[in-house]
Amino acid sequence: MQILISEILGTMLLILLGDGVVANVLLGKTKGNGSGWIVITTAWAFAVFVGAYAAVGIGGSAHLNPAVTIGLATKGTVSWGQVPTYIIGEFIGAFLGAVLVWLHYMPHWAATTDPGLKLAVFSTGPAIRNTPLNLVSEIIGTFVLMFGIFAIPKQWGLPGPFTVALLVWVIGLALGGTTGYAINPARDLGPRIAHAVLPIPGKGSSDWGYSWIPVVGPIVGAVIAALLASAVGL
Repeated sequence: MQILISEILGTMLLILLGDGVVANVLLGKTKGNGSGWIVITTAWAFAVFVGAYAAVGIGGSAHLNPAVTIGLATKGTVSWGQVPTYIIGEFIGAFLGAVLVWLHYMPHWAATTDPGLKLAVFSTGPAIRNTPLNLVSEIIGTFVLMFGIFAIPKQWGLPGPFTVALLVWVIGLALGGTTGYAINPARDLGPRIAHAVLPIPGKGSSDWGYSWIPVVGPIVGAVIAALLASAVGL
């Protein structure tokens, strides 16, 4: 139960702050409208930091990401029997975080005319739609995240949430321009479901045709990173 609660609350905070900054940058008549990619990537990094520290404080392990959970299980760090509990908590938390973003920015949905911007608050999408290469982008981005999780603490002994926040920051800055760097199935699918069910004025499609890429790509990338980390002794 402690794992479930910590993953729900940690992931909820991650999405509240992460999707929240996207809303601030993209939605109409916000104070941060148009402030750009640097603001988004920076706040997402801090969102990871806050969510992870909250989860650890509650007594969990702060995965906040099904791909990370599966990567850790692949390497043997986490029992496969615990994986469903982690993943359920992550998806519940992601959905709840998205609902809070919707509530927080309530007046600004109607002030935004582009339905694509409204969807972008909740979930990722490709800058250029190319299914194989979009999938490769998510695999590469999550590989960097997962391999870094295995490598950096062992090398320098830095606090886990801090190093993962830095990883997410540089992944967003360096690799996020293609698909928006979901690198987390719960981060994308949970809010996408929220977008589909919430009464958002003027919303368009939830783009279900693309939705499998930010789920499958991160899982593949995390498993590859776990196998390589095991092979090189991390």
